[in-house]
Amino acid sequence: MTIHAQNRAQSLKVDRSACAGHGLCYGAEPEIVDSDDQGFPIVVAEPVPEELRDQLGALVEMCPERALSVELPNSEG
Repeated sequence: MTIHAQNRAQSLKVDRSACAGHGLCYGAEPEIVDSDDQGFPIVVAEPVPEELRDQLGALVEMCPERALSVELPNSEG
């Protein structure tokens, strides 16, 4: 049961070198992403809670710089 839950956990990753700080992600999903003092995104839900995972695809797609991605945990135990 624990292994199954770990396999379902998802994390949002930010490529800070690609990010231009538009703010769309933290404006759309503040429960998942916030901003730092310079206006760049920081992930505040790590891993993303199950009840927020449906929003991840839209969040990744809305980034004009393609700086967001969803990462699944590796299967190493």
